[in-house]
Amino acid sequence: IIKLSIIFFLLFFKANAVEFSGKFIQGHFILGKTSPDSLIKIDDKKVKVSKEGFFVFGLDRDRKFDVTISVTNSNSNKKIIKKVLKRKYKIQRIDGLDEKKVTPPEEVYNRIKKENNEIGKARSINSDLDFFKNKFIMPVDGIISGVYGSQRILNGKPKWPHYGIDIAAKQGTEIKASGSGIVTMSEGDLYYTGGTIIMDHGHGISTIYSHLEKVLVMHSSCLAGNANRALWIVDLLHTKSSTGKDYLDPTQLLGHKYRHDLGRNARDAHKVDPWVRANFD
Repeated sequence: IIKLSIIFFLLFFKANAVEFSGKFIQGHFILGKTSPDSLIKIDDKKVKVSKEGFFVFGLDRDRKFDVTISVTNSNSNKKIIKKVLKRKYKIQRIDGLDEKKVTPPEEVYNRIKKENNEIGKARSINSDLDFFKNKFIMPVDGIISGVYGSQRILNGKPKWPHYGIDIAAKQGTEIKASGSGIVTMSEGDLYYTGGTIIMDHGHGISTIYSHLEKVLVMHSSCLAGNANRALWIVDLLHTKSSTGKDYLDPTQLLGHKYRHDLGRNARDAHKVDPWVRANFD
């Protein structure tokens, strides 16, 4: 089960009349503040600016180049170049998994393709909601059994990097939404991720919760991150955050210093919750 801590950027760093909160490191989330009438481009892509002047973007796990922020408004036209620092990622080996989840049989290819398309549609929503700038919370407490960016070796086979964090908690644990938003996907049984919920927080920022035992919310539900009612029941909670096509490190959305116990790795976490072995992203 996953431990996601989100406390929005505590500091803003001024740069040529534009303020940034966040570190320019691979996998990180950057919150910006400028005049509301500004046109902002990240590299060559235009991004939304809220009525209060907030904008947001992410830095991909494997980004190799500096990022260029173009700012155009009634007073100026300038470019800001930020160096993106590289990260070192861990290698995580997990053996003894169901081979059908590591290498799916051909008869489920169409199902997987359809589900991936639906996930892509939900993640591609670029609404005008501005919840992304608010404080996020931990949806559940637990032991971190999988970290963002790690290279997965499953049953001895190299697979895609891990694009979220895994939190191991007791089966049946109730969790909350990390932040306010609208549910854009609510599915009880996807092939790879089981019970899955995707929430839109605005401007392309979404959070994904998967490996849920029970899903208690419906598509299009509007949820408050600080609400006390349970939104779903955890079996294993796998959490991701993303901006459009880029998966970001959820812990960078959260200022909370999460309990990172790598001593109890994925193999040990099997003893805590068998669904830890279901992380295949």
